[in-house]
Amino acid sequence: MPDKKDEYLAKAKKPAELAVKLHPFFKGKFEVVPKCIIRDFSDFAIWYTPGVAQPCREIQQSPDKVWEHTNRANYIAVISDGTRVLGLGDIGPEAAMPVMEGKALLFKYLGGVDAVPLCVSAKDADEFIKTVKYLEPSFGGINLEDIAQPKCFKILETLRKEMNIPVWHDDQQGTAAVTVAGLINALKLVGKRMDKIRVAMVGAGAANICILQVLIKAGVNPELVVMCDTKGTLHKGRTELKKDYPEKWHFCQTTNKANIVGGIPDAMKKADVLIALSKPGPDTIKKEWIELMAKDPIVFVCANPIPEIWPWEAKEAGARIVATGRSDFPNQVNNSLGFPGIFRGALDVRAKTITDEMCIAAAYELAKCAEDKGIHEEYLIPTMDEWEVFPREAVAVGMKAIEQGVARVKMSREELFKTAEKTIRHAREETQKLMEAGIIPMPPAEWHL
Repeated sequence: MPDKKDEYLAKAKKPAELAVKLHPFFKGKFEVVPKCIIRDFSDFAIWYTPGVAQPCREIQQSPDKVWEHTNRANYIAVISDGTRVLGLGDIGPEAAMPVMEGKALLFKYLGGVDAVPLCVSAKDADEFIKTVKYLEPSFGGINLEDIAQPKCFKILETLRKEMNIPVWHDDQQGTAAVTVAGLINALKLVGKRMDKIRVAMVGAGAANICILQVLIKAGVNPELVVMCDTKGTLHKGRTELKKDYPEKWHFCQTTNKANIVGGIPDAMKKADVLIALSKPGPDTIKKEWIELMAKDPIVFVCANPIPEIWPWEAKEAGARIVATGRSDFPNQVNNSLGFPGIFRGALDVRAKTITDEMCIAAAYELAKCAEDKGIHEEYLIPTMDEWEVFPREAVAVGMKAIEQGVARVKMSREELFKTAEKTIRHAREETQKLMEAGIIPMPPAEWHL
């Protein structure tokens, strides 16, 4: 279907063409604006000197009052060293700034979260960890972004242990939550159980490693999983991974009970599910490999901008359900469905961490949101424009945090929903009103997707 391929390739180029026009037009994607009243200049005596000294004294005496007197409870930092940016690789912290601003924009519009992009010149893992820890008094949470492996694992694990606010790596935990949500509903459609499925995983980067960790906690039997990296399947004989890639080595010992040695087609043979986050396609996964899978196979091919195999080719080869990372195909596995609602819930209860169980709670709520509308083979999970998904997700996360004892604030389900809904609605309406008033200017009409 060359005409269809050409159409999708042309569509894939259009956002980049507009991005180089619209980024300089707006000179970035957001700005800092007041949230307090400024009736006249006398109000600055309240917000700054001399009045501000009193809330400072109260926080000094009772540090927890910082959550009441400041916006800390809604601030997060989106932090990157620019070493693994959106498939571009190590492009440096300055070049990573547009991505971090974009992430901050999604946090605000979808989750009502005030996110600050911070790109740091600290490539050494220990220096990066030290830098992030210095920031703790100013933020309610940390979102790590686009950090190369294997150091991304050490950074996340260390900061989660040593900080008293949520630290999250979206490329790991965010991708995992949304993937699990899609798989939950896909399994319902094909009538298979989470604990019985055989899973082939293509790609052993940070995303797929974390997806597998969360899948196992969600009920997948690790013995029935075979993961592939660029050298082939992970198995007990891959001792070269022991020193530099401990996460891969762990899965060499705990997955692939049959000790399958080989490549991608060997991993896919008789698999019920394929989860690929690897090299962009369209020929990374071949049709004949899909044909090796079990009856009614579920195929997640999430490389961008081109999935590992075109969805229609996967279907022709027998795939029952296909998901990708693209918005112009059905069943987009999109991190943006996860992180805004998950952080909203974590911030609203002032959680000390975001556990894997909180991610799984978010996944099940995402799946339920889609199920309530009626799932089918081309609608596994909600889309970004279904805004009611985000407060529902926030509630699931907040309730799980309370249940696990990692929340500083306890609220009922109803209170959590009202809080999240109000905050998210405010963020969306604020943006719309700024556009209507011309404060956010409209670009030329032809600069539109």
